[in-house]
Amino acid sequence: MSQPNPVVDAFFSRAKQWHEELAILRGIMLCCDLAEELKWGKPAYTAAGGNVVLLMPLKQTCALLFPKGALMKDPAGLLVQPGENSQSARQMRFTSATEIVRQKTVLKRYLKDAIAVEQSGAKVAFKKSTDLVYPEEFTRALDQSARLRAAFGALTPGRQRQYHIHFTGAKQAATRASRVEKAIPRILVGMGLND
Repeated sequence: MSQPNPVVDAFFSRAKQWHEELAILRGIMLCCDLAEELKWGKPAYTAAGGNVVLLMPLKQTCALLFPKGALMKDPAGLLVQPGENSQSARQMRFTSATEIVRQKTVLKRYLKDAIAVEQSGAKVAFKKSTDLVYPEEFTRALDQSARLRAAFGALTPGRQRQYHIHFTGAKQAATRASRVEKAIPRILVGMGLND
């Protein structure tokens, strides 16, 4: 059993909700010999320095976030994709302390699997930006400007993906065209959508 990290204690004392649920989950994580750290402002549980799971108190649920959840087995169907564009992470969501206690045995099996995935060194095969299908409004702009095509190609894959999500998130052609038009000056100077 791992020891609680005093640095993380402050997080639990400041939590505005999910106190009982967080305490139970913390106990389970420490029973699984995971090291407790504070990362991204949340309790993170690691094995051999690799991130296994994070505690995520959200508005509607108290969740466990498995950074490599896409590689885990999910026999009970408990893992959910946090967002439609999430490629790697998966969440296990709880709405009560009773629910956590009832699923404690299953939860420990999932944690064992997450630890094994992390220790194996397995990596999630992310979609490359070149595999993404961009909307016609943007491909047309790329075809018309070699400068834009070169600038977009010079962006990091993450920045290219941000633009992809932004452009394809619009349902109407006029909205997509407007988003593309507004993004072109940013792309030309090497900026991502959120820079």
